[in-house]
Amino acid sequence: MSYNHQEIEKKWQARWEADRLGLVTEDGSNKNALYYLIMFPYPSGAGLHVGHVESYSAIDMLSRMERMRGKNVLCPIGYDAFGLPAENYAIKTGVHPSVTTKNAIAAFHRQMQSIGLSFDWSREISTCDPEYYKWTQWLFLLFYKNGLAYRKKSPVNWCDGCHTVLANEQVVAGACERCGTIVIQKDLEQWFFNITKYADRLLAGLDTIDWPEKIKAMQRHWIGKSVGAEVKFAVASSDEQITVFTTRPDTLFGATYLVLAPEHTLVDSIVTADRRAEVETYRIAASKKSALERTELQKEKSGVFTGSYAINPATNEQIPIWIADYVITTYGTGAIMAVPAHDARDLEFAKKYQLPIKVVVSSKDGEIVEGFFEEGIATSSDFLNGLSTIEAKAKMIAWLEEKQIGNAKTTFRLRDWLVSRQRYWGAPIPIIWCEDCGAQAAEEKSLPVELPTDVDFKPTGESPLVDSKTFHDVKCPKCGKDARRESDTMDTFVDSSWYYLRYTDPHNANAFADKKNIDYWCPVDLYLGGAEHAVMHLLYARFFAYALHDLGYVSFEEPFVKLKNQGLILGPDGDKMSKSKGNVVNPDEIVSEYGADSIRLYEMFMGPLEDAKPWDTKGVVGVRRFLDKVWKLQEHVSGSSSDSVLRTLHKTIKKVTEDFEELKFNTAIAQCMSAVNEFTAAESISKETFETFLKLLAPMAPHITEELWQQLGHETSIFKEAWPTFDASMLVDDVIEMGVQVNGKVRGTIHLAPGADQETAKVLALAEPNVLKWIEGKELVKIIYVPGKIFNIVV
Repeated sequence: MSYNHQEIEKKWQARWEADRLGLVTEDGSNKNALYYLIMFPYPSGAGLHVGHVESYSAIDMLSRMERMRGKNVLCPIGYDAFGLPAENYAIKTGVHPSVTTKNAIAAFHRQMQSIGLSFDWSREISTCDPEYYKWTQWLFLLFYKNGLAYRKKSPVNWCDGCHTVLANEQVVAGACERCGTIVIQKDLEQWFFNITKYADRLLAGLDTIDWPEKIKAMQRHWIGKSVGAEVKFAVASSDEQITVFTTRPDTLFGATYLVLAPEHTLVDSIVTADRRAEVETYRIAASKKSALERTELQKEKSGVFTGSYAINPATNEQIPIWIADYVITTYGTGAIMAVPAHDARDLEFAKKYQLPIKVVVSSKDGEIVEGFFEEGIATSSDFLNGLSTIEAKAKMIAWLEEKQIGNAKTTFRLRDWLVSRQRYWGAPIPIIWCEDCGAQAAEEKSLPVELPTDVDFKPTGESPLVDSKTFHDVKCPKCGKDARRESDTMDTFVDSSWYYLRYTDPHNANAFADKKNIDYWCPVDLYLGGAEHAVMHLLYARFFAYALHDLGYVSFEEPFVKLKNQGLILGPDGDKMSKSKGNVVNPDEIVSEYGADSIRLYEMFMGPLEDAKPWDTKGVVGVRRFLDKVWKLQEHVSGSSSDSVLRTLHKTIKKVTEDFEELKFNTAIAQCMSAVNEFTAAESISKETFETFLKLLAPMAPHITEELWQQLGHETSIFKEAWPTFDASMLVDDVIEMGVQVNGKVRGTIHLAPGADQETAKVLALAEPNVLKWIEGKELVKIIYVPGKIFNIVV
């Protein structure tokens, strides 16, 4: 008879809440401590989706198992509650974002409890809670006072759709990742975090952590370390100099033109009168493109000649100076030397505008051809001729330094993190502006600087906080005169860069977390979440950890020892789930019809955790049938278990334990299903066997196992029990089937104990009729026997 999942699940969820199942405390020694963390969700009005269920179930299963193994496991949850989605929804509906966010959080909390997640609910946090963002602001001021936060005028990515600045990482194919509006460039005063100070260390740290290689590769690319040289080019008939950065100083003899970014400060002073109008028209057009759009490799290159020339210091020849939007001021020096024979982008540009192409690197076979982009041998390069690329680089740098026209240089693609946002729903930046004293840090006792409610939060291009009267009723902390608060809010990635620290001490009113608690739990042992955060959240959180380490607040540099990405749960049609496609699966409906244990098991059984997997409700039905079989197993509990049943049980203990450790939940579940089939086929199983199996299944299907455990006569939770251990001697089958080879070819089979000696195996082999047929009348030269594996007769 099928069990009543709705009644049983509600019963045990209420019991776990009353018993505070996931609650943990710091118990002195941290040798037993484990910190398992899930990327906290954005609480949208749509509620949990089945993708959340996948990763949350995985982290819950691991946590439950490790607690049964005696570990003190912190597995907390919270909400990444600030940001554009809530604000845009508020603008659309006219309901304040604090109201919609609070309602969404309540819905998420209910849904997470409905699938039996054993989080430590006492540590639940929300980034839009003033008690939380007080410490986001405190950390901003800490960075500000230590030179890691600063304000400057800079060209920024501006989205007219969202009316705010975007970080480079939030621009996809030249458009806002949130609304799809084409991003333009604006010069604005903005707040930045000095993440570039840590570029080298962030790069080196990737070699020390257990992360997916694709994530590390994405971060390496984003940090973008380039080793080369800076070279100074004199501008002909002028006192000006143009400094370029190149990773290939060995190709200087092949530089046939220079290219400046349209915004380069020297453009105005070097452009000739007859070219000025064309240059200005081009600069205006370039300003309407994002940096990512301009540097897209596939786009057609365009540019304008300035009318001026530079002197190539290696050849003393005059070369034309162009501007082109594929060069940007935020990378290198905003100027490049173009060597079209050995750079694909320069070659395309040179051919389009019929500029000179000079080959200065041959292949290692001596072939001289334009369009050779690899390392080779210097040619047509005077004192570099015949040198390998590596040798030629070193010699050219030495020559540049000797002539005092250049030097070795390392640059990074990574830019400082722009954290200003001209929006309402975010943590206010705790800076006070005074006409006499300039920017002043808000006093710590004034934190949190709370979001005002007397504003229209609809976007205008300025922060809505500009118009709040109550917000700006403030005195300068230095001179006491009337002043105004900073009206920009912080990028929400600031909130999520340190939230894992707050979980260790979430109710502390005197610090973002006590260092003893941080040292007890951190760094995070396993972090589980989506790969889409590779170069934003994960990079920013690493920067925060490095900075806080240097400032003495944490004892580690890398915040997440191990990272695992779960794959997408696709719609039944194999496409990404979306409302517009009508292929979204609501987990509430699955829980109601089939049960929480069913959806947990199904999502873990679909395939490897990291793979994308299409949803199939038939699969949920199959998993529910498996649980019904487990329920009916209690009818088989009587007497003792056969040796075969016991061997299956111990194999299952070993398999489930090892698979959980490697996050191979699908194969662990498959083993449990196979075991249940064998137990069902047996005449009976002992109570002890059934109890042991229930302990194995408990982390995966906690509700049904708790109920069955109670029905077996136990008064305490199954999760208070110790995790089963296997008996190695029970992993060996009594009898195995082994092929008998004659001269390396299988001619028959025998059945014997795995550890049987050679004489026993020989007697059985020589009695096998088909083997006898192949050896009859022939001399036995030798027998090769490996117990349990090989029996080969050589004749």
